[in-house]
Parts: sequence; structure tokens; C-alpha cells
Amino acid sequence: MPKKSGHGAVPDKLKRKIYEKELRELQVELCRLQEWMKVSGERVVIVLEGRDAAGKGGTIKALTERVSPRVFRVVALPAPSDRDKTQMYSQRYVERFPAGGEIVIFDRSWYNRAGVEYVMGFCTPEQHQRFLEMCPLFEKYVIEGGLRLIKIWLEVGQEEQDRRFKARIEDPVRQWKLSPMDIESYSRWYDYSRARDLMLKHTDTEHAPWHIVRSDDKKRARLNVIAHILSQIPYKTVDRAKVKLPSRSSKRAYDDQSSIADRRYVAEKF
Repeated sequence: MPKKSGHGAVPDKLKRKIYEKELRELQVELCRLQEWMKVSGERVVIVLEGRDAAGKGGTIKALTERVSPRVFRVVALPAPSDRDKTQMYSQRYVERFPAGGEIVIFDRSWYNRAGVEYVMGFCTPEQHQRFLEMCPLFEKYVIEGGLRLIKIWLEVGQEEQDRRFKARIEDPVRQWKLSPMDIESYSRWYDYSRARDLMLKHTDTEHAPWHIVRSDDKKRARLNVIAHILSQIPYKTVDRAKVKLPSRSSKRAYDDQSSIADRRYVAEKF
């Protein structure tokens, strides 16, 4: 039976076997998209935003684990330096925009100003308001310049965020994901909700719309994000000549294993 959440009835969590099958098929399509990107010279920016613990990292991993980092580039910028703060706000993001044949995925983006900077007081109310007013114009400008912009918001419910934060506290391989900023955001749920609503009100436009993905079930969210991205780009299958391996030449053959037998090897503990 469907379970209840803050969003009403939701499907049961997706089974791993089904998830892996569907993910494999989508990743094959991502590889086809990759080949088309190289040929077409298109430029794509994917903005991936959402609440803390909404699943951005896992989604990006699912998106990129089977494709080339030379085509799919992930940009996750640190907090702005003193020098960055003296630049035009969007400058450090524009510097990392794609060249022809590239897809850039922003793991958080210029929308920091509409979220964490606004909620935590890292920008002034005037700077926040100016961002909301100018952002649609900025995005219209880059789209008219030939950039394809895809904006996705991952929305996780309170109960699931609570569960994920607690799991990070207990799990030593996930504790690094829990930053002081995450702890602060946890106590400001409704401040972030209001910031989200303001952001959507001003920047969900016809030329650069936001699409929201429910992410209480991480597996479903990853599949839905990838399927959505594929639906937004008019790629086609590019024919590739089948590779045939040549015969290895035995000319100048020698015992190439004994020549390194006395070198330093990593201890075989496994």
C-alpha cells in the first residue's frame, strides 16, 4: 500500500533491482546524448538546487558515473573568497559556463543568493531583491546567446530530511556531508521554505522554468531527474563505426613481467 508523507499518498520506495535496470537504460541514453553533444556543439547548463539532504550528490553521481568528465563537467564552488566578493555576482559562475559540446552541472549555483545567502544574512535585503529582479534577465540573455538552461529543484520532506541528517550523524562515511551550515539550515526549515517560494515566484519563467522533483525516494528522484534532462535536449543517436581491435605485434617481444618483478608492489591485503 502507498505510504503517507507530507505530500499525501506516495509510492513505496523503489526496489533496487528495478532501479538498477532503469538507471542502466537511462545511462545508455546519456552516453548517446554525449556523442550527440560532441557532434552538435551544443552548450548545456544544468542547475541542480534543493534543500540540504535533498539528494543532489547522489543524483549527480548517477548522472555522471558512466559518461566522460570532459563532456559532463560538475561545478561545485566553495564559499566566495574576498576577491570573489568584489566581482560582479554572476562572474564566477559565468567563468565556468560550457564551451561547445559540453554540459556543465552546477551543484548549487548563482541561486545561492536566493537561498543560503538570503536566509543566513550573507547578503543584504537589497542585494537579494536585486538578484530576484535581475536573474530572469540574465538567464534570458544567456539563453538567447545559444545556451540551453535546465533548472531542477529537489524537494525533500521534513521527516525524510530529519532521517537523513540523523543517518549522517551516525555513519562515519557520511559525517563529512553534515556541515555547520547544514545544522543551521535544519533549524530554519520555514525560512528556507519562504526563500524557495520567493525564488520560484520571481525566477520560474517561460524562458527558464523551474521543474520540481520530489526526492523523499532517492532512487525515484534520480531516475526522474535524468529522464527529465534527456527530455529537454533534442539529441539524436549518432552512428559510430564499430571498433575492431588490431592484432598485437610480436615484433621486439620480451618478458615484460620479469623486468618489473623486483619493483615495489602494493601489499596484497585483499
